[in-house]
Amino acid sequence: MDQRISLVTLGVADLDRSIAFYRAIGWEPHPRSVAGEIAFYQAGGLVFALWSRVSLAEDSGVADGGGWGGITLAHNVLSPDDVDAILAAAGAAGARIARTGAPTEWGGYSGVFIDLDGHPWEVAINPGWPIADDGSILLP
Repeated sequence: MDQRISLVTLGVADLDRSIAFYRAIGWEPHPRSVAGEIAFYQAGGLVFALWSRVSLAEDSGVADGGGWGGITLAHNVLSPDDVDAILAAAGAAGARIARTGAPTEWGGYSGVFIDLDGHPWEVAINPGWPIADDGSILLP
């Protein structure tokens, strides 16, 4: 198996509500999305998707006990102002801000929002991980 991730799918309670939330923070579904069933987003070199939490659990062969699934997603940006702006947009769209933007012990700046279905997103600037023009990050 190649060392890469092709697709990240989040299980959501209400697809339309989740699409509206992600639209409010600047994400637009890809035209190949299936209305009322699944939303796809081109996210750099991978695909991000929103799908029914029940359907995702069934398809993945797991029992969904609810709660946090042990995964935090991250979105790296170029400046602390970008971190704060994204956190503000997420909060205005209904997200819970778990950690406001602040300097980190590793020399960056980050904050965390929790989306409408309980998925945590860290928004960060990491001076040790430069962002290429296409938005990708390669570990130095």
